[in-house]
Order: sequence, then C-alpha cells, then structure tokens
Amino acid sequence: MHLGIAIVIAVLVLALIIFLLGIFVVPQQQADVIERFGKYHRVALAGIHAKIPLVDRIAAKTNLRVNQLNVKLETKTKDNVFVTVEVSTQFRVEAANVSTAYYELVDPAGQLRSYMEDALRSAIPALSLDDAFARKDDIASDVQQTVGQEMQRFGFSVIKTLVTAIDPSAQVKQAMDSINAAQREKEATRERAEARRIEIETQARADAEKTRMQGEGQANYRREIANGIVDQINSLRAVGMDIDAVNNVVLFNQYLDVMRSLAESDNAKTLVLPAATPGGYNELFNQMTAALMTAQSTQGSADPRHGRRSAGAEGGAGTPVL
Repeated sequence: MHLGIAIVIAVLVLALIIFLLGIFVVPQQQADVIERFGKYHRVALAGIHAKIPLVDRIAAKTNLRVNQLNVKLETKTKDNVFVTVEVSTQFRVEAANVSTAYYELVDPAGQLRSYMEDALRSAIPALSLDDAFARKDDIASDVQQTVGQEMQRFGFSVIKTLVTAIDPSAQVKQAMDSINAAQREKEATRERAEARRIEIETQARADAEKTRMQGEGQANYRREIANGIVDQINSLRAVGMDIDAVNNVVLFNQYLDVMRSLAESDNAKTLVLPAATPGGYNELFNQMTAALMTAQSTQGSADPRHGRRSAGAEGGAGTPVL
C-alpha cells in the first residue's frame, strides 16, 4: 500500500513538472516562434502560453520594438567630390510576419545595411555637392522607399530614414570656405563701392548747392554794393557836384577801402603804392607831400645852426612848393 502511494505521488510530481515545463510567458513587445518537432508551429505573442514539453520548443524570441541601424559610407557626388555620408534608419519586425522575418533572413541588420548602401550609392552621384546638402530630405525619402520595399518582403517595415551627415574632405571644405569668403568679399567690395558712389554724389550735390548759394550771395553782395554806389552818386550830385567830381570821389573811396583791406590783412607784408596816381588821386599825393615838407621845415627852423627860419616859415605859407 505504501508502494502505491509512492507511485501516485511520483506520478503527480512528474505531471506537475511536465505542466510547469509546458508553461511560458512572453513579455510585451516580443514574439516567440514555436516549433514542433523542428517544424514551424506558431507564433506566441505577449502573455502566458502553454506548449508540449519535449515536443514543442521556443525556436526564437523576436523583439518587436523599433531598432536603429547606422550606416556610414564614402561616395562621390555628380561634380566628382568625395563625401562621407552618415545615414540612420529605424526599422522593426511586423508582428504579423514574425515567422517570415525569422526564417527568411539570417542577418537582417547586414541585409538592411547592404540595401541602404546600394540606395545611397545610387542617389548621391546623381546630385552635385550643393544639391546633396540642400536635398537631404529627398535623399532620405528615396533611400527609405527603396529599402522599405525590399525589406517588406522579409517581414520588416522601415519606419524612418535620416541623413545625419554629409562630410566632404578637409581639402574640399577649405576650398568651399575660400570660395565663400571670396564671394562675401566681392559682395562687400560692391557694397563699399556703392556707398562710395552715394557719398560722392551726395558731396557733389552739396558742393553744387554750396556754389549756387555762394554765387547768389556774391551776386546779392555786388548788387548791394552797386546800389550803395548809385545812392552815393545820387547824393553827391544832389548837393551840386558835377559827374567828374562825383566819379573821383567814388573812386577815391574805393581806393581807400582797398588800401585799408590790404593794410589789415594778416598776410600783407609789403604795400606798394603807384608812382604816378591818376588825376583823381593827385589830391591825396599833394596832401601827403605837403605834410612831409611841412615836417621838414619845422625841423629846419628849430636847428640852432640856422640863423634864420626857412623860406616856407618866413613866407607864412602853409602849402609847401613841390
């Protein structure tokens, strides 16, 4: 009887072990491929599942989350510039095609990398270097479309493809910087020339306006002088002077004004007077000569060596004889 109880207990323990071996749990965002006697049986998604021990086995555990693959390769553009392109693609296994993704591809990442490199080597050489920089989104879209169609046949879906870098060689970068600097210097030179032209035109207009205003001022000045001379002539004629005497007076006043201006000038060093003055200036010449002669006669009469006064003094004449 004890032997029978032991057998029952052993059977129950064996059944419990078999039951526990047949129970498995699949985590979220994971799919397990179940094989029965080495042949594909089914795909177990997230949750608790049962399998027949020693008959069914978990052949693969597939991650359904999004993966990222980075590809870096060197290629050349349409204008024969070699560049290093870095591309990142995000992909995942479709839940409905887990078995296809597992049984069709041995190295999904390697296969995806090959498709991406092939697509990039077809897209980049069709563009110039400037177009490659300007159309990165178009390149990424073309690569994603090409690679997505190929990988979909194997149960993979390409979520997003990004061109993260296009890096020319150091020599090309230096040449591009030189070209850019030259273009900017050319533009700066053009702007400086334009500013200089505007400055010259503005200065020319200002000088023209200044000359015009100076001309108007000079004309007004001369007009006022002429008006003053006319008024002076009219005043002199009004008191009974004939025209010749009036002309001499006007010319004499102008002569004095000129002499005064020359004498007051800071730059005047020597004043040269004419040897023979016009008829209208004889009076000035006679007065200056008479003053000099009067001074000499006064000095002669005061000299003790002379016993008599000078002839000019004895005659009582106030006007010296020339």
